Amino acid sequence: MTVLTPAAQLLGRAADVVLLDVRWALGRSDGRDRYLAGHLPGAVFVDLPTELAEGASPAAGRHPLPSVQALQAAARRWGISTGSQVVVYDATGGLAAARAWWLLRWGGLAEVTILDGGLTAWTAIGGELERGDVVRDPGDVVLTGGGMPVLTADEAAALPAADGVLLDARAGERYRGEVEPVDPRAGHVPGAVSAPTTENLDPDGTFATAAVLADRFAALGVRPGATVGVYCGSGVTAAHQVAALAEVGIEAALWPGSWSQWSNDPERPVATGP
Repeated sequence: MTVLTPAAQLLGRAADVVLLDVRWALGRSDGRDRYLAGHLPGAVFVDLPTELAEGASPAAGRHPLPSVQALQAAARRWGISTGSQVVVYDATGGLAAARAWWLLRWGGLAEVTILDGGLTAWTAIGGELERGDVVRDPGDVVLTGGGMPVLTADEAAALPAADGVLLDARAGERYRGEVEPVDPRAGHVPGAVSAPTTENLDPDGTFATAAVLADRFAALGVRPGATVGVYCGSGVTAAHQVAALAEVGIEAALWPGSWSQWSNDPERPVATGP
Protein backbone atom coordinates (compact mmCIF):
# COMPACT_ATOMS: atom_id res chain seq x y z
CA MET A 1 0.00 0.00 0.00
CA THR A 2 1.45 3.35 -1.06
CA VAL A 3 0.62 5.83 1.70
CA LEU A 4 2.66 8.96 1.01
CA THR A 5 3.36 11.20 -1.97
CA PRO A 6 6.52 13.33 -1.59
CA ALA A 7 6.05 16.97 -2.54
CA ALA A 8 8.77 16.77 -5.18
CA GLN A 9 6.91 13.90 -6.84
CA LEU A 10 3.74 15.98 -7.04
CA LEU A 11 5.45 19.04 -8.47
CA GLY A 12 4.72 19.22 -12.17
CA ARG A 13 1.85 16.74 -12.08
CA ALA A 14 -0.57 18.31 -9.60
CA ALA A 15 -3.03 18.93 -12.45
CA ASP A 16 -3.22 15.17 -13.08
CA VAL A 17 -4.59 14.28 -9.64
CA VAL A 18 -7.58 15.24 -7.51
CA LEU A 19 -6.21 17.38 -4.66
CA LEU A 20 -8.17 17.63 -1.42
CA ASP A 21 -7.36 20.34 1.12
CA VAL A 22 -8.42 19.12 4.58
CA ARG A 23 -7.37 21.94 6.88
CA TRP A 24 -8.97 21.31 10.26
CA ALA A 25 -7.77 21.33 13.84
CA LEU A 26 -9.48 20.75 17.17
CA GLY A 27 -10.87 24.02 18.47
CA ARG A 28 -10.48 25.88 15.16
CA SER A 29 -13.12 26.67 12.56
CA ASP A 30 -11.10 28.72 10.07
CA GLY A 31 -10.00 25.91 7.77
CA ARG A 32 -11.99 27.19 4.83
CA ASP A 33 -10.73 30.75 5.31
CA ARG A 34 -7.14 29.52 5.29
CA TYR A 35 -7.87 27.46 2.19
CA LEU A 36 -9.30 30.48 0.38
CA ALA A 37 -6.22 32.52 1.30
CA GLY A 38 -3.92 30.03 -0.41
CA HIS A 39 -4.02 26.38 -1.50
CA LEU A 40 -2.40 24.03 -3.97
CA PRO A 41 -3.55 24.83 -7.51
CA GLY A 42 -6.78 23.03 -8.27
CA ALA A 43 -7.32 21.75 -4.73
CA VAL A 44 -10.88 21.34 -3.46
CA PHE A 45 -11.67 22.20 0.16
CA VAL A 46 -13.02 19.37 2.30
CA ASP A 47 -14.85 20.24 5.51
CA LEU A 48 -13.97 17.52 7.99
CA PRO A 49 -16.84 17.91 10.49
CA THR A 50 -19.58 17.87 7.84
CA GLU A 51 -18.11 15.84 4.96
CA LEU A 52 -15.85 13.34 6.73
CA ALA A 53 -18.17 12.61 9.65
CA GLU A 54 -21.79 12.34 10.66
CA GLY A 55 -23.34 14.34 13.48
CA ALA A 56 -21.84 13.88 16.93
CA SER A 57 -23.61 11.97 19.68
CA PRO A 58 -22.59 10.63 23.11
CA ALA A 59 -23.28 7.11 21.92
CA ALA A 60 -21.19 7.31 18.73
CA GLY A 61 -18.59 9.97 19.52
CA ARG A 62 -17.67 13.37 18.14
CA HIS A 63 -16.87 12.28 14.57
CA PRO A 64 -18.80 9.11 13.66
CA LEU A 65 -18.12 7.64 10.24
CA PRO A 66 -20.37 8.90 7.47
CA SER A 67 -22.42 6.36 5.57
CA VAL A 68 -20.89 4.97 2.39
CA GLN A 69 -23.63 6.75 0.44
CA ALA A 70 -22.84 10.12 2.03
CA LEU A 71 -19.11 9.64 1.47
CA GLN A 72 -19.68 8.69 -2.16
CA ALA A 73 -21.82 11.78 -2.74
CA ALA A 74 -19.10 13.96 -1.21
CA ALA A 75 -16.35 12.26 -3.22
CA ARG A 76 -18.29 12.91 -6.42
CA ARG A 77 -18.69 16.57 -5.43
CA TRP A 78 -14.92 16.75 -5.01
CA GLY A 79 -14.51 15.53 -8.59
CA ILE A 80 -13.40 11.96 -7.88
CA SER A 81 -14.18 9.46 -10.64
CA THR A 82 -13.41 5.81 -11.19
CA GLY A 83 -9.66 5.59 -11.73
CA SER A 84 -8.87 8.99 -10.19
CA GLN A 85 -5.63 9.45 -8.31
CA VAL A 86 -6.28 11.44 -5.14
CA VAL A 87 -3.78 13.29 -2.94
CA VAL A 88 -4.94 14.73 0.38
CA TYR A 89 -3.10 17.35 2.43
CA ASP A 90 -3.35 19.86 5.24
CA ALA A 91 -0.97 22.22 7.04
CA THR A 92 -0.43 20.06 10.13
CA GLY A 93 1.65 17.12 8.95
CA GLY A 94 -1.35 15.14 7.74
CA LEU A 95 -3.05 14.97 11.14
CA ALA A 96 -6.39 15.99 9.59
CA ALA A 97 -5.82 14.90 5.99
CA ALA A 98 -5.24 11.32 7.11
CA ARG A 99 -8.94 11.16 7.98
CA ALA A 100 -9.79 11.71 4.30
CA TRP A 101 -7.09 9.20 3.28
CA TRP A 102 -8.50 6.58 5.65
CA LEU A 103 -12.16 7.19 4.75
CA LEU A 104 -11.57 6.98 1.01
CA ARG A 105 -9.55 3.79 1.51
CA TRP A 106 -12.35 2.47 3.70
CA GLY A 107 -14.80 3.42 0.98
CA GLY A 108 -12.85 1.30 -1.50
CA LEU A 109 -10.69 3.84 -3.35
CA ALA A 110 -7.19 2.43 -3.88
CA GLU A 111 -5.36 5.37 -5.45
CA VAL A 112 -5.29 7.84 -2.56
CA THR A 113 -2.19 9.12 -0.76
CA ILE A 114 -1.19 11.79 1.76
CA LEU A 115 1.05 14.65 0.62
CA ASP A 116 4.05 14.13 2.89
CA GLY A 117 4.64 17.36 4.79
CA GLY A 118 1.52 18.97 3.37
CA LEU A 119 1.34 22.63 2.46
CA THR A 120 4.67 23.41 4.12
CA ALA A 121 6.55 20.81 2.07
CA TRP A 122 4.88 22.05 -1.11
CA THR A 123 5.88 25.68 -0.65
CA ALA A 124 9.36 24.69 0.57
CA ILE A 125 10.18 23.28 -2.88
CA GLY A 126 8.76 26.26 -4.73
CA GLY A 127 5.24 25.01 -5.28
CA GLU A 128 2.84 27.82 -6.07
CA LEU A 129 -0.42 28.53 -4.27
CA GLU A 130 -3.66 29.91 -5.62
CA ARG A 131 -6.41 31.83 -3.88
CA GLY A 132 -10.18 31.44 -3.95
CA ASP A 133 -12.54 28.52 -4.28
CA VAL A 134 -12.23 25.58 -6.66
CA VAL A 135 -15.25 23.58 -7.84
CA ARG A 136 -14.46 20.57 -10.01
CA ASP A 137 -16.80 18.85 -12.42
CA PRO A 138 -18.70 16.12 -10.57
CA GLY A 139 -17.12 12.68 -10.56
CA ASP A 140 -18.67 9.25 -10.90
CA VAL A 141 -16.72 7.20 -8.36
CA VAL A 142 -18.54 4.22 -6.82
CA LEU A 143 -17.64 3.43 -3.21
CA THR A 144 -18.53 0.16 -1.53
CA GLY A 145 -17.17 0.39 2.03
CA GLY A 146 -15.27 -2.23 3.96
CA GLY A 147 -11.88 -1.33 2.51
CA MET A 148 -10.21 -0.74 5.92
CA PRO A 149 -10.72 -2.62 9.20
CA VAL A 150 -12.85 -1.00 11.90
CA LEU A 151 -13.28 -1.76 15.61
CA THR A 152 -16.22 -1.31 17.94
CA ALA A 153 -15.66 -0.12 21.49
CA ASP A 154 -15.99 -3.66 22.83
CA GLU A 155 -13.57 -5.06 20.25
CA ALA A 156 -11.02 -2.35 21.03
CA ALA A 157 -11.30 -2.95 24.78
CA ALA A 158 -10.76 -6.68 24.31
CA LEU A 159 -7.52 -6.35 22.33
CA PRO A 160 -4.98 -6.02 25.18
CA ALA A 161 -6.22 -9.15 26.95
CA ALA A 162 -6.20 -11.09 23.68
CA ASP A 163 -2.49 -10.48 22.94
CA GLY A 164 -3.33 -7.59 20.67
CA VAL A 165 -2.11 -4.00 20.93
CA LEU A 166 -4.41 -1.01 21.42
CA LEU A 167 -2.64 2.27 20.68
CA ASP A 168 -3.88 5.58 22.10
CA ALA A 169 -2.87 8.25 19.60
CA ARG A 170 -3.69 11.28 21.77
CA ALA A 171 -1.15 13.50 23.50
CA GLY A 172 0.52 11.86 26.48
CA GLU A 173 -1.05 14.18 29.03
CA ARG A 174 -4.53 13.26 27.83
CA TYR A 175 -3.69 9.55 27.94
CA ARG A 176 -2.39 9.91 31.51
CA GLY A 177 -5.53 11.78 32.55
CA GLU A 178 -3.73 14.98 33.49
CA VAL A 179 -5.91 17.11 31.19
CA GLU A 180 -9.02 16.55 29.12
CA PRO A 181 -10.05 19.56 27.02
CA VAL A 182 -13.15 18.19 25.26
CA ASP A 183 -14.41 14.85 26.54
CA PRO A 184 -16.36 14.05 29.74
CA ARG A 185 -13.70 12.02 31.56
CA ALA A 186 -9.90 12.04 31.58
CA GLY A 187 -7.70 8.97 31.19
CA HIS A 188 -7.47 6.04 28.80
CA VAL A 189 -8.89 2.62 28.00
CA PRO A 190 -7.39 0.06 30.40
CA GLY A 191 -4.57 -1.80 28.70
CA ALA A 192 -4.05 0.77 25.95
CA VAL A 193 -0.53 1.94 25.14
CA SER A 194 0.30 5.63 24.80
CA ALA A 195 1.50 6.39 21.26
CA PRO A 196 1.06 10.10 20.46
CA THR A 197 0.47 10.63 16.76
CA THR A 198 2.78 13.63 16.64
CA GLU A 199 5.72 11.30 17.23
CA ASN A 200 5.18 9.86 13.74
CA LEU A 201 6.53 13.12 12.33
CA ASP A 202 9.94 14.70 11.90
CA PRO A 203 10.36 18.35 12.97
CA ASP A 204 9.61 19.55 9.42
CA GLY A 205 6.17 17.90 9.48
CA THR A 206 7.01 15.01 7.16
CA PHE A 207 6.61 11.41 8.26
CA ALA A 208 9.64 9.82 9.88
CA THR A 209 11.43 7.24 7.75
CA ALA A 210 10.01 3.74 7.60
CA ALA A 211 12.95 2.44 9.63
CA VAL A 212 12.36 4.98 12.39
CA LEU A 213 8.61 4.26 12.42
CA ALA A 214 9.23 0.51 12.55
CA ASP A 215 11.50 0.96 15.58
CA ARG A 216 8.95 3.25 17.25
CA PHE A 217 6.11 0.77 16.89
CA ALA A 218 8.27 -2.19 17.86
CA ALA A 219 9.15 -0.39 21.09
CA LEU A 220 5.41 -0.02 21.72
CA GLY A 221 4.92 -3.77 21.38
CA VAL A 222 3.75 -3.82 17.76
CA ARG A 223 5.16 -6.50 15.51
CA PRO A 224 4.27 -7.54 11.96
CA GLY A 225 1.37 -9.95 12.16
CA ALA A 226 0.12 -8.56 15.47
CA THR A 227 -3.52 -7.54 15.87
CA VAL A 228 -3.40 -3.76 16.25
CA GLY A 229 -6.13 -1.26 17.00
CA VAL A 230 -5.87 2.53 17.23
CA TYR A 231 -8.00 5.20 18.84
CA CYS A 232 -7.68 8.89 19.64
CA GLY A 233 -10.21 11.48 20.75
CA SER A 234 -12.70 11.03 17.94
CA GLY A 235 -11.14 8.89 15.21
CA VAL A 236 -9.31 11.68 13.35
CA THR A 237 -5.65 11.58 14.37
CA ALA A 238 -5.95 7.82 14.88
CA ALA A 239 -6.18 7.62 11.08
CA HIS A 240 -2.72 9.21 10.95
CA GLN A 241 -1.45 6.40 13.18
CA VAL A 242 -3.03 3.83 10.88
CA ALA A 243 -1.25 5.51 7.97
CA ALA A 244 2.10 5.43 9.75
CA LEU A 245 1.64 1.75 10.55
CA ALA A 246 0.68 1.05 6.94
CA GLU A 247 3.86 2.78 5.83
CA VAL A 248 5.84 0.02 7.58
CA GLY A 249 3.57 -2.79 6.39
CA ILE A 250 1.45 -3.21 9.51
CA GLU A 251 -2.33 -3.31 9.17
CA ALA A 252 -4.23 -1.65 11.99
CA ALA A 253 -7.93 -1.26 12.68
CA LEU A 254 -9.44 2.12 13.51
CA TRP A 255 -11.91 2.59 16.34
CA PRO A 256 -14.03 5.50 15.04
CA GLY A 257 -15.84 6.30 18.29
CA SER A 258 -12.56 6.48 20.21
CA TRP A 259 -12.29 8.23 23.58
CA SER A 260 -15.22 10.55 22.89
CA GLN A 261 -17.47 7.48 22.74
CA TRP A 262 -15.86 5.58 25.62
CA SER A 263 -15.76 8.49 28.08
CA ASN A 264 -19.45 9.25 27.55
CA ASP A 265 -20.43 5.81 28.86
CA PRO A 266 -20.28 5.84 32.69
CA GLU A 267 -20.21 2.03 32.72
CA ARG A 268 -16.83 1.98 30.94
CA PRO A 269 -13.75 1.79 33.19
CA VAL A 270 -11.08 4.48 32.93
CA ALA A 271 -7.38 4.13 33.67
CA THR A 272 -5.01 7.01 34.47
CA GLY A 273 -1.29 7.44 34.83
CA PRO A 274 1.56 6.27 32.59
